[in-house]
Amino acid sequence: MQADKEQIVRLFKTARGQIDGLLKMVEENRYCIDISHQILATQAILRRANSEILKAHLKGCVSEAVGSGTGEEKLEEIFEILDKLSK
Repeated sequence: MQADKEQIVRLFKTARGQIDGLLKMVEENRYCIDISHQILATQAILRRANSEILKAHLKGCVSEAVGSGTGEEKLEEIFEILDKLSK
């Protein structure tokens, strides 16, 4: 993985803490809108982590593959991810 590992770990730990908080909120029968806001915040952190990982992949793995003339497979992987992100 080319991304800043410390930053990604920090983001995932934050998301994990938020998920733990979500479980507690559900167990305590908290207000639905409050739970929904927390879900959105958790999704935002995961999107940010994914974005950082994909940027690093493009700058590293994909750039190297394209530079060496073997980038078609790496580009196809990116296209597949972009398709999934758009759904």
